[in-house]
Amino acid sequence: MEISAHMVKELREKTGAGMMECKKALAESKGNIDQAIEYLRKKGLQASAKKEGRIAADGSIFSLVSPDAKIGVLLELNCETDFVAKNEDFMALGNELISLLSLSNLKTIEELGNQKLKSGKLVTDKINEIVAKIGEKISLRRFEKIVAASDEIVGNYIHMGSKIGVLVKMKGTKEYTQVVRDVAMHIAASVPRYLEKEEIPASVIASEKEIYREQLKTSGKPEAILEKILEGKMSKFSTEVCLLDQVFIKDPTGKKSVSQILKETNLGLVIMGFLRYQVGEGIEKKKEDFASEVAKMVG
Repeated sequence: MEISAHMVKELREKTGAGMMECKKALAESKGNIDQAIEYLRKKGLQASAKKEGRIAADGSIFSLVSPDAKIGVLLELNCETDFVAKNEDFMALGNELISLLSLSNLKTIEELGNQKLKSGKLVTDKINEIVAKIGEKISLRRFEKIVAASDEIVGNYIHMGSKIGVLVKMKGTKEYTQVVRDVAMHIAASVPRYLEKEEIPASVIASEKEIYREQLKTSGKPEAILEKILEGKMSKFSTEVCLLDQVFIKDPTGKKSVSQILKETNLGLVIMGFLRYQVGEGIEKKKEDFASEVAKMVG
């Protein structure tokens, strides 16, 4: 398969590896970007691990928690530019939708689109009206509603100009909402993928171990030592991706994990689950080729 310059450029942007390394990785993986990234990781050539879910579309995250802290909702509403994401009509729509979601039991985007707003208009019609006014595409991306049990509460946090939103459900009473908010803030900043290490899929553990083993192959160290190093790397991986094992961002010592901090409160607080949205993650944004555009204009 022919490896194009565009493919090499895309892989370099995602990994930070050199041009020749990217070209070789793509050749080895027959042009498959994901396999090429794994190849570079195994060879230790990836400059830095990229966060899962590239940020490639604009919009805002809207969130609402009921006064009794029993219901929490997250909504992602997309548009094409940050300018429109701050538009008054766009923001008003998002706020009305999040309120509507908190009072309903809707499950899908289609159901939400067919709901009536206070004005009597369907959500889809209102979106089309705003699109006609501002000249940008607006789309309902996703939403989720969390309902707490009688001995639980929900907290939220919105970060970075409404670009990141978090919901956390925890065993506890309303008086501890600040603790829940602090945990939500931590999740926004630290991007955990799982609550605890027991949740990490076996396939993910196997894949990480294989990558680390490949990286250690040329070290020349005895097998027993390599196994200890591998164990240490997997332990570090757990502290990076599991919420309870991560170092709590508000801990002044910079050493205590989220689970330690909760335990030390002596309040019996237990995190039951969390949800984190980041605007545009997983959406491929159109990339303009400036050189081609200029060529078209001149030619």
